[in-house]
Amino acid sequence: MAQGEITELESNPRNRYLGIDPGLQKTGYAILEEDSNRLKLLEGGVIRTTASLPLAERLVEIGEGLREVIEDFHPKMAAIEQVFSHTKNVKTALLMSHARGVILLCIAEKKIPILHMTPREIKNTVTGSGKASKEQIQQAVTRELNLDRILEPNDVSDAAAIGICLYHSIKFASQ
Repeated sequence: MAQGEITELESNPRNRYLGIDPGLQKTGYAILEEDSNRLKLLEGGVIRTTASLPLAERLVEIGEGLREVIEDFHPKMAAIEQVFSHTKNVKTALLMSHARGVILLCIAEKKIPILHMTPREIKNTVTGSGKASKEQIQQAVTRELNLDRILEPNDVSDAAAIGICLYHSIKFASQ
């Protein structure tokens, strides 16, 4: 199930954006909202799966958790990190692709538009460098969202970075 770390529900949903960092063990998510041309974090958390369960049941856990987040916040758009397969990590990329498939299904069921973003694009938008470290991303997310602490675990910070990149992509496209 979704385990939110930071929550602030409002009765009037505005422009809400869902950033997703896909993973089979932990899928990070962040719900961002535009407020007076600034972004604020409404909720950030992880959807954890039970490692002892078969793959299909773990995918069900991801789907249930993500559906809960979507129902609670009604995002108008979503963004997810693309998966790139490197010859060293083919198994990891294949497992993550299963998680991405379930995530894409949940988002498509609700007819939420989704953007697919490369890690380099996300890093460049958030930090100004396509080769930024995890720490640099965390610091940039903290500044951009005006937070008093770094988002942890990295899955949540990465999901927030993806949401920030989505927001800036939309703003740039509308200008």
